Amino acid sequence: MVTPTRDELDARLPDAARAWLDEALAEAAHAAADTAADTAADTTRAPAPWELRFASAGRHCGQDHADSVRTLLLIESRADTATLSRLYHQGTAAERRAVLPALHALVEGPAALPLVEDALRTNDTRLVAAAVGPYAAAHLDPHSWRHAVLKCLFTGVPVDAVAGLRSRAAGDSELARMLADYAAERTAAGRDVPPDLQRVLTLTGEQQSEKEAEES
Repeated sequence: MVTPTRDELDARLPDAARAWLDEALAEAAHAAADTAADTAADTTRAPAPWELRFASAGRHCGQDHADSVRTLLLIESRADTATLSRLYHQGTAAERRAVLPALHALVEGPAALPLVEDALRTNDTRLVAAAVGPYAAAHLDPHSWRHAVLKCLFTGVPVDAVAGLRSRAAGDSELARMLADYAAERTAAGRDVPPDLQRVLTLTGEQQSEKEAEES
């Protein structure tokens, strides 16, 4: 998921939605400044105004733009890992989708991986697609990343959604083995092999010939 820039969103939103977004982003920026000034923030405080905007983005900006608006709010507010986790776990599926693309911009280390792992356990294809973005590419360990690729194949999420696919798949013989095993299972069950599987197998550098695939 590529989040549109503010200028791109402005070009797509009607006047009322743009005005609402102006106010929402200003509130988020104000919250970021307050947090920077007070590193010992009270975790029991009421939700900041921008967090209420986060929940109502679809109503004011339309469902087609809500994910992008929410992600921009998270980035503008400089939401910390605790806030991201709370919004994710308390949110709807749409709100969870917006948290995942923001992780790469807001969390330097692997602390937010539980959110990615939670999304990958679902069968919500839009949530899975959001989970395999740049943060997952940077922080998932090889075993978990391979299973994330297979999850995309299982659920029909296009592998184009997988950030860093080419670089991480290159030379990965274990991924190639897993893909070949999955293809063999599908074939034995009389089911089609996802077209993306062969594409990923090619990226590993261990592409099977048609004859080898039939014999495996």
